Amino acid sequence: MKTFTASCIATLLAMSLCLIACSDRAAGPSAGAAAHEEEEGEHHHDEEPGRVHLNEEQIRAAGIMSATVGPARIREALPVYGSIAPNAERVHAVSARFPGVIRSVSKAIGDAVRQGDVLATVESNESLRTYDIVAPLSGVITARDANTGEQSGERSLFTVADLSTVWVELALFPRDLSKVHVGQTVRVRSVDAGLAADGRVVYVAPFGSGASQTRSARVELANAERRWAPGLYVSAEIVLSQANVVVAVRNEALQVMDGRDSVFVEVEPGEFAATPVRLGRSDGEMSEVLEGLAEGDRYAAAGSFVLKSQLGAASAEHEH
Repeated sequence: MKTFTASCIATLLAMSLCLIACSDRAAGPSAGAAAHEEEEGEHHHDEEPGRVHLNEEQIRAAGIMSATVGPARIREALPVYGSIAPNAERVHAVSARFPGVIRSVSKAIGDAVRQGDVLATVESNESLRTYDIVAPLSGVITARDANTGEQSGERSLFTVADLSTVWVELALFPRDLSKVHVGQTVRVRSVDAGLAADGRVVYVAPFGSGASQTRSARVELANAERRWAPGLYVSAEIVLSQANVVVAVRNEALQVMDGRDSVFVEVEPGEFAATPVRLGRSDGEMSEVLEGLAEGDRYAAAGSFVLKSQLGAASAEHEH
């Protein structure tokens, strides 16, 4: 379904570009030597094999963005899946110091609190004196079992969680256990929430789950803006190795042309040439280029599928 959608978008954008081009020609002068020479020049460029010519309006309409070929860090990564959980070291259960009657409750589930904020007041059964129950740390109230008039007992009345850091619990299959160790960098993504961040492996469980035959790896993730909510499902890439390469392009720039990987190089402003390349190492974002491009070349980093579609449409027109 994803491939079909991208193909449809490319076709529609290519048709739009053709309509814009036709409109541009229709708006030009119909007579005069200068207009004739310009039109001849356009036809000459259109006939150049492997090249696409677009004006600024067409480039904006197609969402084409250029970038410069240059060095990059290529990561060999292990893809895994997991979910966000509270940092258990920053979750505190709060109970009454002395049993008594709860006289007031000032906080509810979901309320943000600072360390020392009053959560409730309790009248001691023994001294009949009222004292405050306060938050032991700054965070969010995630559970409450306290109501005015109840006996406090020895139960937990509140749970306060500091969510400025969270844990990512990742599932590891037996074949991957030897590749993962404490200290490795991990790229965490949530496609649904549009989030991405880097963390580090802080723990690998010494035992596994009998039901799933997996073991858990834990990543600590900074969460100062509270964007990573506990319970959120995520995908992640554990970085196994990293290599610096001199020439690299973004993966979305790559298109297959005549059975070969190709990149659309911007040879002049608005003029893109399909250039075959030989690729080396690759990860989820960047690919090393061994042949075909040089550092400093400009290329279409976004919208290259539109250029490919436009080039195909131009070829079909020439054949007829």
